[in-house]
Amino acid sequence: MGTLYDARVKIERVIESKRLDPFQTKGAIGLKAGILVGFLRPDTPDDTTILEKLKTAVKEILNEDI
Repeated sequence: MGTLYDARVKIERVIESKRLDPFQTKGAIGLKAGILVGFLRPDTPDDTTILEKLKTAVKEILNEDI
């Protein structure tokens, strides 16, 4: 699996553990990062720029490191 898909899985686990609305939360993260989190698949090519944007968005919105 790619690093972007791994990040998606971690994001979903955090959302679930905090009992947040998954659609609203992933949407907010996606808007901040500029990527649709739900479209990240195991075969999504790795992109360090997008991964860093995703990590920054998660830190700002969920206050968690992934």
